[in-house]
Amino acid sequence: MSTSSKPPYPRRSGNRPSGPSSQQQGRGRPHTRPEKPAPDRTSPELGPDGLPQVSLLRRGVERWQGGHPWIYRADLNGDPGLPGGEVVRVTDTRGWFLGKAFYSKHSKISLRWLSFDDVAVDADFFRERLLAADRLRQLALPGEKTYRLVHGEADGLPGLVVDRYGDFLSVQFLVPAMEQRKALIADLLQAQFNPRGIINRSDVGVRNLEGLTPEKGVLRGEHPGPVSFDEGLVKMRADLLEGQKTGAFLDQRENHVMAANYAHGEALDCFSYVGGFALQLATRARHVTAIEISEAASAQLRENAAANKLNNLDVVVANAFDFLRDAVDEGKRFDTIVLDPPSFAKNKDAIPAAVRGYKEINLRALQLLRPGGILISASCTYHVDEQAFEDMLASAAADARRRVQIIERRGAGRDHPVLLNLRETRYLKCFVLRVL
Repeated sequence: MSTSSKPPYPRRSGNRPSGPSSQQQGRGRPHTRPEKPAPDRTSPELGPDGLPQVSLLRRGVERWQGGHPWIYRADLNGDPGLPGGEVVRVTDTRGWFLGKAFYSKHSKISLRWLSFDDVAVDADFFRERLLAADRLRQLALPGEKTYRLVHGEADGLPGLVVDRYGDFLSVQFLVPAMEQRKALIADLLQAQFNPRGIINRSDVGVRNLEGLTPEKGVLRGEHPGPVSFDEGLVKMRADLLEGQKTGAFLDQRENHVMAANYAHGEALDCFSYVGGFALQLATRARHVTAIEISEAASAQLRENAAANKLNNLDVVVANAFDFLRDAVDEGKRFDTIVLDPPSFAKNKDAIPAAVRGYKEINLRALQLLRPGGILISASCTYHVDEQAFEDMLASAAADARRRVQIIERRGAGRDHPVLLNLRETRYLKCFVLRVL
């Protein structure tokens, strides 16, 4: 895709660009001078269809044309004078039309891509995007009733997450534009899927960055209480209103099932939560020790084990870091270990500490494994990318004086598509390692 400041196949916005002509702009050495954003507006500029227009500086144009769906505030040609939540026309400084986007006033991410084309962003637009998202899930996971239906930008619906749990939907509205269209989205979901209930799980801190207040509740229909769903041979339960995320960690479902294929002997699962990995290990391993610091999650894990008649699983309420360190000191050994901690870095400043944390637990795990043992190590920290995570594993293996094979490199399930040029949608890493 072109990275010049001139868009391919440019289209006029309908308002004649003011200022020097493109020929005059091309004279001399314009690219050697720093661009100065236009003065901030007190009222928005409108395009020919009445929608507000937001123009981009050269760097923003190049980012847009390069395929990245986010444009930052610093790349706008001045403050457009909008309250936030609008669908806007995106242009360069000459007025050439580039596409349409959601606008956010309070976030550092000012624009979120919707379309390169001059289309109406109306109920039909959102209906088609929802249908396209569901078609992908039916193709990738035929017959499945529990899956992520909408994965935000990766499905062309920025700021919207929808998870399906059979007859119930759990939804997050993460940006002002989606929050303002909450009723429309709920109506479209109701018409398309006829769920018994739609649960609003917008109780996430990222909304604060958008000038929104976290919230949760029943948006449509009834509150189901805990719902049951299958993961391989294991039956799981999720509380859609009070559970983590939208009820469960659906991004790890395929990795949960995969773990059973490698489970053997004495197994250890750290950061177990309600047993996504531990229960799968227990279907194959001789014995499983599950480590979870939360009393409430530990109680739910015990209930899940009992419901699946898995009597070879013990739950220990403990800090996983402390347990691993003590286990090494006590000379314990395991044949299968799973590490699936919460995110260790919420921002770039926390990356060094996050890598140290990952290295500590992986080093301990490698020290605890018998020869031929399997380590399944995951990270949901998108600030630590796959290469950095692999480098950390290599360093941990060297310090543990263990030779280690990589058996699989995995990520989130097929219902969590990754958008090219948006690294944030490739946040989950999952390595399957074997100690020689």
